[in-house]
Amino acid sequence: MKLDQLVAVSGMQGIYRIAANRNNGLIVEDLSTGKKRFASARKHQFTPLESIAIFTDDGDSIELKYVFRNMLQQFEDNPPVDPNAQPDVLHEYFAEVLPTYDRDRVFTGDIKKIIKWFNYLNEQGILQTEEDDQDHSEEE
Repeated sequence: MKLDQLVAVSGMQGIYRIAANRNNGLIVEDLSTGKKRFASARKHQFTPLESIAIFTDDGDSIELKYVFRNMLQQFEDNPPVDPNAQPDVLHEYFAEVLPTYDRDRVFTGDIKKIIKWFNYLNEQGILQTEEDDQDHSEEE
């Protein structure tokens, strides 16, 4: 699962691929339409998905790609709940995906965002299990 070229941009909905880096911002590509646009560093903040981690109850954290991997592995038996569901339902689902998440430091809004990102990236066909990644690299 390659999240290294994907970013969340403040003020812009969705996830974007970095198309080019400029000294005053980024040129980002919309994953669904392929349209590119400039996002100024003065107006936006950029958060690479590979740098995001979820707090765990042992005081450590786990990378987002491992959370996505768990969600993908449980997709058939435990599909993601609606991001607009009740907070109790969201936390119950997330506890099944990541039993060790820190319930005091991971907020309902964080869970909603993770589910929305997962659904979007899964619809775009970007999420793959690590075995699929290895199969792809062996074929090339």
